Amino acid sequence: MNAVAAIHPPPAGPRKRSRRRVWDQVSIYLPVLLMGLLALGSYWLLRATPEAPQPMAERAPTDEPDYFMHRFSIKEFDAGGALKTEIFGAEARHYPVTDNTEIDHARIRSFGPGGQLTSATARRIIANGSHTEFTLDGDAVVIREAAPQADGAALPRLEFRGESLKIFTDPERLVSDQPVLLVRGNDRMSADTLDYRGGDERIAHFRGRVRVTLAPR
Repeated sequence: MNAVAAIHPPPAGPRKRSRRRVWDQVSIYLPVLLMGLLALGSYWLLRATPEAPQPMAERAPTDEPDYFMHRFSIKEFDAGGALKTEIFGAEARHYPVTDNTEIDHARIRSFGPGGQLTSATARRIIANGSHTEFTLDGDAVVIREAAPQADGAALPRLEFRGESLKIFTDPERLVSDQPVLLVRGNDRMSADTLDYRGGDERIAHFRGRVRVTLAPR
């Protein structure tokens, strides 16, 4: 007859019971410790995350330019794709306080409704924000090429030269308070000041020392 004896583990010693008691206590407080670590990590993450940018207060316009352009060319086309205006310059600066744009060593080409070309060059050209006024300073030259009129008559070539010329586009007008030379076809006229009105008027008012040289017809 075979007998099976039950084997029981020896009773745990004092040291093992102490470790088990410590582990039981730790296991009770472990979720609390984990929650504390998560809360600490969340707090650190919140502190480390940069704040959302606040909307910047709008700055008042200053005398300093807000943008530059170097060695540039700008072209404007009409609705049909035809070239209307072309501007070249060595450097351009825009001033927000006046909304003016200054262009160094500038050249402007503008084509009228009938394709008539008008060009302007100067060491510096200042344009207002609406591009209706242009001030040309330093070796200023404005040329309107000859073109046929609606009645078939030829419109002669016009050339204006001076140290300072001011152009208005609406209505068409060119003025100068400094000596200026006007060349109309083969005729030459110079004066201390000039007020030329284009469009349908085409009248030039000369003042000061006026000299006129008319070519024989």
